[in-house]
Amino acid sequence: MEFADLTRQRIEKMEKLRSLGIDPYPPRSQRTHTAAQALALFTSKEEEPAQVTVGGRLVSVREMGRATFAHLADGTGRLQIYLRQDRLGPESYELFKGFDIGDFVEVKGTLFRTRTGEVTVLVESYRILAKSLHPLPEKWHGLTDVELRYRQRYLDLVTNEEVRRIFVVRSQVVTAMRRFLDARGFLEVETPVLQPIYGGAAARPFLTHHNTLDRDLYLRIATELYLKRLIVGGFEKVYEIGKDFRNEGIDTKHNPEFTMMESYEAYADYHQVMLMVEEMISSIAQEVLGSMKVKYASNEIDLTPPWRRVPMAQAIVEETGVDIARSTTLDSLRASIEEKGLAVAPKASWAKQVDELFSTCVQPRLVQPTFVMDHPVELSPLAKRKAENPGLAERFEPIIAGLELGNAFTELNDPLDQLERFRAQSQLRESGEEEAQPMDEDFVTALMVGMPPTGGLGIGIDRLVMLLTDQQSIREVILFPQLRAKD
Repeated sequence: MEFADLTRQRIEKMEKLRSLGIDPYPPRSQRTHTAAQALALFTSKEEEPAQVTVGGRLVSVREMGRATFAHLADGTGRLQIYLRQDRLGPESYELFKGFDIGDFVEVKGTLFRTRTGEVTVLVESYRILAKSLHPLPEKWHGLTDVELRYRQRYLDLVTNEEVRRIFVVRSQVVTAMRRFLDARGFLEVETPVLQPIYGGAAARPFLTHHNTLDRDLYLRIATELYLKRLIVGGFEKVYEIGKDFRNEGIDTKHNPEFTMMESYEAYADYHQVMLMVEEMISSIAQEVLGSMKVKYASNEIDLTPPWRRVPMAQAIVEETGVDIARSTTLDSLRASIEEKGLAVAPKASWAKQVDELFSTCVQPRLVQPTFVMDHPVELSPLAKRKAENPGLAERFEPIIAGLELGNAFTELNDPLDQLERFRAQSQLRESGEEEAQPMDEDFVTALMVGMPPTGGLGIGIDRLVMLLTDQQSIREVILFPQLRAKD
């Protein structure tokens, strides 16, 4: 039967209910127990009969002449119901037989256990709560069309239990992260999403216009510069969990709208932030999953601290044989890459070529938790230089199973050095580098007021959830990912 015909049949059933004086969409429910509560109530009373009123989506029906078994599903689970013609009466029983899979139904009755051992509600009365006019996907296979799953996530959640589990885990991860940071004395704050100057990352922004102010504004690409202003203002530990927006490509690891946690701690450096990261992520895994060992893409990952710490130059030479400490010019670096027979896309500067070499040949091979430290300062315009090697920044990225989960620095607090780096970024912008950061004079002014030594951190919530739920696409952990327009 055609999909439109099924919908038409359901509309006719809805109209029949109305003709009988039954509202197919009543404004209130009289539910007294969820499915889980009803099951717990029956067990806690040593299986004594207990009357409940439960509601949920009708997900299965099995008719046996004058009796019907069915299941209702709510947000806590499934509960079997049992309807008998001799208890409900012929008319009421026949009316229920006209209900469809997907309808929301409320039943009142007494709990008992069937011969097969399943806790069930013996229905005394029922009523419809919401008529479903859209047929659900075939129940045994669920919704398998990937494109449709993302576009109509509500159908995906209705039919795929594993998808619901992923987003429950996501919520628990965010809650556990907040609990961890709150326990360490961090203050959760909120900073502007609409910003006159964007910054804090190398990315192209989304542009919008405010009519009343008659000015262009940007959706933030990071919360960093505003959070560091708060450190200047006297808050010593702050964090924010929120959306960032980057006008970039879409792939299995990138979505233009994503969730970040950024934290800043005064009187800390990147070594102390490393300690916090490995403790935070391992404790989140233990709290949410019950273990510090997780599986990702057929690999068993052990999140137990301490994690490996390796300078970027060392990681590159170990995996590729290319020594960036010796290949200090763009030409010599490219020659070394070619000599090793590595397929690495050419880049316009030495620092970007190093980054491309690392991303292509090293990062995918880092399976167990690793802090990759000491990046070229040209790639880190907001990070403090290493005193013993000013060409490198006190920066690290936590990488697990090839996923870059975040970024962290000992924050640059020298206002004159920061000013020069902004100027260098401005020159890159003038030469066509769209992702270079614009000058932010107010931020430089804030640093001139004085900012203590500070350790900063950004963790991508979406990628962390990918890791903890063994999902290889970021779209699987974002409820409503961005998609191309349909034809």
